[in-house]
Amino acid sequence: MSTNNKGTYYITTPIYYPSSDLHIGHTYCTVMADAMARFKRLQGYDVRFQTGTDEHGQKIQKKAEANGVTPQAYVDDVVSRILKLWETMEISYDDFVRTTEPRHTKRVQEIFMKMYEKGDIYKSQYEGLYCTDCEAFWTESQLVDGKCPDCGRAVEPAHEEAYFFKLSKYGDKLLKLYDERPEFLEPESRRNEMRAFINQGLEDLCISRTSFDWGIPVPIDEKHVIYVWLDALSNYITTLGYPDDKAEYNKYWPADVHLVGKEIVRFHSIIWPAMLMSMDEPLPKQVLGHGWLLIDGGKMSKSKGNVVDPVMLIERYGIDALKYFLLREYTFGQDGIFTNEIMLKRMNYDLANDLGNLVSRTVSMIEKYCGGVIPSAAGKDEFDEDLENIAVQTADKVNAQMDKFSFSNALEEIWVLVRRANKYVDEKMPWVLAKDESKINSLNTCMHHLAEALRVVSILIYPFMHSTTVKIREQIGIDGAIVWEDAYRFDMMGGLKVRKGDAIFPRLDIDKELAELEALKPTPAEVEEKLELKPEIEFDDFDKIDMRVGTILEATKHKDAKKLLVFKVKLGTETRQIVSGVAEHYKPEELVGKKVIVVANLKPRKIRGEESNGMIIFADGDKKLELVTSEAPDGNPVC
Repeated sequence: MSTNNKGTYYITTPIYYPSSDLHIGHTYCTVMADAMARFKRLQGYDVRFQTGTDEHGQKIQKKAEANGVTPQAYVDDVVSRILKLWETMEISYDDFVRTTEPRHTKRVQEIFMKMYEKGDIYKSQYEGLYCTDCEAFWTESQLVDGKCPDCGRAVEPAHEEAYFFKLSKYGDKLLKLYDERPEFLEPESRRNEMRAFINQGLEDLCISRTSFDWGIPVPIDEKHVIYVWLDALSNYITTLGYPDDKAEYNKYWPADVHLVGKEIVRFHSIIWPAMLMSMDEPLPKQVLGHGWLLIDGGKMSKSKGNVVDPVMLIERYGIDALKYFLLREYTFGQDGIFTNEIMLKRMNYDLANDLGNLVSRTVSMIEKYCGGVIPSAAGKDEFDEDLENIAVQTADKVNAQMDKFSFSNALEEIWVLVRRANKYVDEKMPWVLAKDESKINSLNTCMHHLAEALRVVSILIYPFMHSTTVKIREQIGIDGAIVWEDAYRFDMMGGLKVRKGDAIFPRLDIDKELAELEALKPTPAEVEEKLELKPEIEFDDFDKIDMRVGTILEATKHKDAKKLLVFKVKLGTETRQIVSGVAEHYKPEELVGKKVIVVANLKPRKIRGEESNGMIIFADGDKKLELVTSEAPDGNPVC
């Protein structure tokens, strides 16, 4: 590590939602954060790298109910596998936060009260559209083809009492932030998206729910639970002790970087800074929105069954090969296509052919020509000087790229050196030098320079492939600490004994690997998820429901509610009035004369002033609610 103390560096990933196991898309973000954390530590920073899980919300509660367990038991099980994944991938986080931990829940309540006392939280009624999967509320104008603009799934009407954060109060301040500190949100395309979103008009943010109870209770009103984004986003400071024990907060805050996927940039660059403004606290220095890994024409998604299991890839190719591929192949901020062929070719060409081959041939030649001992340099020619100059300049080039989170370009700078060293072997032709005793000095310099180049490479790749660093250094005889400043020197080798080992990256038979990976793909049946069902009922419960066939005689719009239709339905010997929230899906005249199925023994209730005596059954279609019909005579029971 560096001998310099450069101050603190605080980097975070999103806290992942443990509704199911993580896939390689989540791995991508965490690997980037891990590489940057290791890079900054190597340079001499006091690094704090935080990740974790966001464990509350309606979706988790429904998942738990469908699996017949408590929400806490459900998330404990999923989180245990996430922790195991990060252990397998040797992710060097300093803190793993779970939003169900007492240290977090207590402080979220204190943050709520701080914003409430500021006058930025108030109670009102929420009526709008809600996406359970994204835990997000939307207006009609924000929907895309009538569905959630983020995930494309159906939304459902929601109406309940809620507490709201005065997000609309901070729109101008956020726009000013983007203008005065453009580096706050990058890449620029994300910043432009957020400007456009704010300019549409910010609505106040719903921050509590009463329709489920899996969450942190609102401290002044325990029938409410604090809704996802105030709970989740606060993790970046609650783990630092904010607001009651601020020693670590004062040391590490503001965060240097929040690294997030582009789908949650809005929450981190609008809601989160607005919350901090409300609390009169400093804003993070930077929010970076990375792109998605795309497969089969779209974003990886558990529900689509197009995810890639990182554990399987690690077992076949190793941790460092997978990390290298993820960091080298994709340009930060842009979406990237994932295929097995792209991955295997990158591993073969860069790791096996370039780096692996350089290590193997260098150690073999030192063993063969120098008795296994790295010689000192004895004079230089133009090839020696060129390799040396490229080597000592690479660290600054890597540093410049890492400052921009350009992992791919940083690795390319390192591979310029790797490829130059391989070319250097062909230029110097040590097998020819070894045959001429008068060329012994030139041979020794060649072996020395190759060892030096590998030593420099071993330092530069450490943030990305730390296990490979250790393997290279073992083979060229280095046992000491990895020091960043040593990458600027080219005079440290000589007298060390090499120790040839196994190939660090064996060459792959791509056709064979592709066939085997294809054979390992799950079948469609294996990727099907269990339906998310309501809690089980007994047959006696079902037997209490009386469903009857009916015909819609009349359909009119509700005079006070634009989403409601009022029906007159003939059920054999009687006619019922039934109120349904389907006005967004049907015009009244479309339904007159339709045969329908009605829950006939539902207790009557008033809906916006109109009495409803039953329920018409609809199915949730792709784009609209669909009538469930029967051609049986009116009044007949549905068995």
